[in-house]
Amino acid sequence: MKLEGIKVLDLSLFLPGPALTQMMADHGAEVIKLEPVNGGEPNRAIGPKRDGVSVYFANTHRGKKSVQLNLKNAAGREMALRLAARADVVIEAFRPGVIDRLGMGYEQVRARNPGVVYASLSAFGQTGPYVKKPAHDLATEAYAGILSVNLGFDGKPAIPAIPNADMLTSMMGLSAVLMALLRRQQTGEGDYIDLAMMDSLIACVPNNLGSVFAEKKPPVVKDERTWGGYAMYNIYETRDGKYIVLGASEVHFAKNVLTKMGRLDLLPFCEPPPGPPQQPVKDFFAATFLSRTQAEWIAWFDDVDAAFAPVNDLREGADDPQIRAREMIVEDAAGREHIGIPIKFRNEPGRINPEPPGLGAHNEELARAVGFSAAEIRAMQAEGAFGAG
Repeated sequence: MKLEGIKVLDLSLFLPGPALTQMMADHGAEVIKLEPVNGGEPNRAIGPKRDGVSVYFANTHRGKKSVQLNLKNAAGREMALRLAARADVVIEAFRPGVIDRLGMGYEQVRARNPGVVYASLSAFGQTGPYVKKPAHDLATEAYAGILSVNLGFDGKPAIPAIPNADMLTSMMGLSAVLMALLRRQQTGEGDYIDLAMMDSLIACVPNNLGSVFAEKKPPVVKDERTWGGYAMYNIYETRDGKYIVLGASEVHFAKNVLTKMGRLDLLPFCEPPPGPPQQPVKDFFAATFLSRTQAEWIAWFDDVDAAFAPVNDLREGADDPQIRAREMIVEDAAGREHIGIPIKFRNEPGRINPEPPGLGAHNEELARAVGFSAAEIRAMQAEGAFGAG
């Protein structure tokens, strides 16, 4: 696999860091998760469990190794530093300054491992006036202005369905780590990566900053091209209280739909620009789609080239034939479902190891691997270097 031989030490918690290192584990990296002594990774306890393991934890920690170390204990911190000394990549996601106080900051690790690629993921980054602010995904979306354009049918801000800041930072982080590893092959030098969730959000709206940059004012959301300004790029309710979408605003798609509906007279209203000129078509579609059920519209659109889709719920999405065909939901030998691997290499494809590690399951194995003797390991257990599980 592409990352076979790469060693990763993951000190991060919750979602962005673990998702980043999960992608690396799926492609062959050895990922060691360093868990805190006060219960371990928090997402072990979040949400529904399956066979005693939270689905959230299983989705972000499969195939990894787990060590539980007390970084305030000298021996525990020494073991963590030894693990970092043999790692190609170290990931942390504490609030800025915390990791340095724990003795595992970049400079502390770099002193033992000059070639390390070290990434810090945080809400606002390592610089700026918000450095000390606590925040998760939603707060960064609010500060960045993203939440202001994520409106429900009532026109008010709604909590996004996807943790955008978390996952965008995770994928930006993966790209940054791989860039740094590639450069290290040429120079032998590692690097420090400062990743902010708020930065990642801003980087991902290049198509929605037109009025912000050109006119120095916020957009009118309902009139924007990708936020409902086009009749042919919109969500409509059906007779049974479900929804469908038209997902492509090009005029030739509008022509296909309106031809079958017998309303080609509305085609001129589907021309750019988005916004108020499109309202006659929006009104017509809104009334028309309420006349049949979602299932009836699925059948109606079967022979229409128009980027139509039903709005599936998440269970329906997991069972969608396209998702199953692409192996984005897979089942293990026990019949448990898992998220698949989105990066599909022809050569050396990734591979899922469906088993998440028990808390601290690899304490002794990894302590031996970094040079601790049996007597030293017993002493570490006795003095609480491994925590209490």
